[in-house]
Amino acid sequence: MVREQYTMTTEGTRIERPENQSVYKIGIYGWRKRCLYLFVLLLLILLLVNLALTIWILKVMWFSPTGMGHLHVTEDGLRLEGESEFLFPLYAKEIHSRVDSSLLLQSTQNVTVNARNPEGEVTGRLKVGPEMVEVQSQQFQINSKDSKPLFTVDEKAVVVGTDKLRVTGPEGALFEHSVETPLIKPDPIQDLRLESPTRSLSMDAPKGVHIQAAAGKIEALSQMDIVLHSSDGTLVLDAETMCLPKLAQGTQGPASSLRGLYEICACPDGKLYLSVAGVGTTCHENSHICL
Repeated sequence: MVREQYTMTTEGTRIERPENQSVYKIGIYGWRKRCLYLFVLLLLILLLVNLALTIWILKVMWFSPTGMGHLHVTEDGLRLEGESEFLFPLYAKEIHSRVDSSLLLQSTQNVTVNARNPEGEVTGRLKVGPEMVEVQSQQFQINSKDSKPLFTVDEKAVVVGTDKLRVTGPEGALFEHSVETPLIKPDPIQDLRLESPTRSLSMDAPKGVHIQAAAGKIEALSQMDIVLHSSDGTLVLDAETMCLPKLAQGTQGPASSLRGLYEICACPDGKLYLSVAGVGTTCHENSHICL
């Protein structure tokens, strides 16, 4: 507070003022003032640099009111154009491509897609690796465009829903267990071969087994016995010519026998052999073959 004093004098009175009166200056002067100006100048420079960096980042990252660069925020979610690289797991409810392009997922190691329940446990997994494709789920199913099951796999069975299953490998198909199908046929120019290298081969059907070769022959090979058995019906061999080239042949009959003619004889165990035909049957004469 400045305090003013007034002195009343009369005419002819002389007032002496002190010679060493102190003068006080208000404000910042000297080196303090220069430091303050320098500090304000540095703040102004930093402000301009930050503003320039902010504008540069916005320009480089392509920030806009709708998103950032190729990433746009829409009402349905996020829209990403071009190629993108994710360094950490991506969590999304739905991923789809544009109408005029395909969706490509690639990785240097593997691509893994997981489905989780509300507790966070993995209920389904699709893993595409460099050596194999692995699917972990209770059931794996491939459907057609009209939602028709084409291929279904679960713990109990493998179901092929197509009208035809074609195996094009040169070694055919290998099945460790039974196969259920109404029809097995090869290509028109290929032979059909059913083989069991170390086990037996069995064909069963509730209404019958039909084997047909329209333009070729049917051949059955076995190291042991080939058994044709019918429990309630009759075994019929119907052909213009029946050839049994390796049947055992009995000794030559008497002079009254017909040369070049033979009759087929059967042993009690079902074994067949040839006997030279005569006026009557000659099977009993060669029955020693059954021993």
